[in-house]
Amino acid sequence: MRHIAIALLFLGAIQTFSQDITATQLLDKAISYHDPNNQWKGFNTTFHVVMETPKSSDRKSSIHLNIPKEFFELEVEKDGVRYAYRFEKENCTTSLNGSDTVSDDDRKKYRLTCERGRLMKNYYTYLYGLPMKLKDPGTNLDNTVERKVFKGKEYLVLKVNYDKDVGDDIWYFYFDPITFAMEVYQFYHDEQKGDGEYILLKDIEEINGIKMPKTRAWYYNSDDTYLGTDILSKAE
Repeated sequence: MRHIAIALLFLGAIQTFSQDITATQLLDKAISYHDPNNQWKGFNTTFHVVMETPKSSDRKSSIHLNIPKEFFELEVEKDGVRYAYRFEKENCTTSLNGSDTVSDDDRKKYRLTCERGRLMKNYYTYLYGLPMKLKDPGTNLDNTVERKVFKGKEYLVLKVNYDKDVGDDIWYFYFDPITFAMEVYQFYHDEQKGDGEYILLKDIEEINGIKMPKTRAWYYNSDDTYLGTDILSKAE
């Protein structure tokens, strides 16, 4: 009986807290967990990501991100081929197997364009900058903090949409109600259709003083189809 009483008190505390805490307060607590020393704005380091996908070879990426100097470099290796995108502010360069000279056919085959590179820059900066990136201009937090059960666990949830010039998707971010660690996020292109994906986050890798999720497993919202897993590691 004592254990049941404790569990009920704990559940009641979560319910009360989720009603009392504001979206801004929840985000601030999540940032305090993931970036306790406010390192993101000065982030400057290299990290590695291995992407595992069904019926495909691994894609190994090395990312160098220097936020103060607006520098980004992504080097990718897959099936024995190496290609890279490099941005120094708005100046963009690409390379294939170490050469800056790339044929039109190879550029098309490996999608070695600055447009594609910019997309990858935004992708890595956004995902590995969460939840700190939710402070960026054009990000709109829903005022209500929801309490949801997802995959058998209860979370405090932030709903986020963006100004039209930033993005069209609707995002949900799931935080542990005790530690405020970000453990799931989910996005929809059209929520009524149930499209989009959810991402399960597991374990922590500390990169440049920031607690980043070590693994990210991607699934379709519509049918739980597994899409792949990103595995983060520090640079040697």
